Amino acid sequence: MQAHSLKAEQRIIGQEPYYEPVADEIEVFEAAYDNRLPVMLKGPTGCGKTRFMEHMAWRLKRPLITVSCHDDLTAADLVGRFLVKNGETVWTDGPLARAVRFGAICYLDEVVEARKDTTVVIHPLADDRRELPMEKLGELLEAPPEFNLTISFNPGYQSVLKDLKQSTRQRFVALEFSYPDPELEARIIERESGVDGEVAGRLVRFAEMTRNLKGAGLDEGASTRLLVQAAKLIHHGIPPAAACRAGVAQALTDDPDMLAAVNELSTSLF
Repeated sequence: MQAHSLKAEQRIIGQEPYYEPVADEIEVFEAAYDNRLPVMLKGPTGCGKTRFMEHMAWRLKRPLITVSCHDDLTAADLVGRFLVKNGETVWTDGPLARAVRFGAICYLDEVVEARKDTTVVIHPLADDRRELPMEKLGELLEAPPEFNLTISFNPGYQSVLKDLKQSTRQRFVALEFSYPDPELEARIIERESGVDGEVAGRLVRFAEMTRNLKGAGLDEGASTRLLVQAAKLIHHGIPPAAACRAGVAQALTDDPDMLAAVNELSTSLF
């Protein structure tokens, strides 16, 4: 695989990202961080896991390196590789190695999508060793106290072929995420998009209807992220039904019958 296909982002977050806690996830994460424990985030897509990580990086004043995992991602992509630059062969650290060297928070998003060999480098970082083997360099990186490894995945999409082994899962402190309760979700939509409380409340009711269709035609219901996107369209002047169609329905499914059903739900509310 070519190195350029790796999707990794390194950020220093200077301004507080907006995040509304659902339970005690902030306190638990801080306790895990202080005790140098890795963290696993479980929850459906678009429920706020990435925003939570941005918020925690801001709270802890650490750089955040996010890796969007995919089925071509290998251990070498995370650790690093030799590359030819200007006619010379030079070593280039991968995002995981950079995070270890600089004491950053490394967030592996949807980690089960990566190839199985990635667990080889994750395991020694996720137990009391807190080490990263750099086999091609003959080096062993020891993680500083500031380093944290966090992974995430969506249990609803997992199968026998794509799941975390117990030998991996039991290394992590686990936090379970779900969609906020209706009142909080409406407040988030209102705050993130600028629509009024009435519109936000109707969008939440629309989302609840779609979530009831999970397993009955839809793989997933409307996420909070999709609701915020639809709300931004509405705030910009797009009619609500059209905004729900473009911002939610079309994103959820390509099936004509399900599209019609989801669009009918939105028009019943707007």
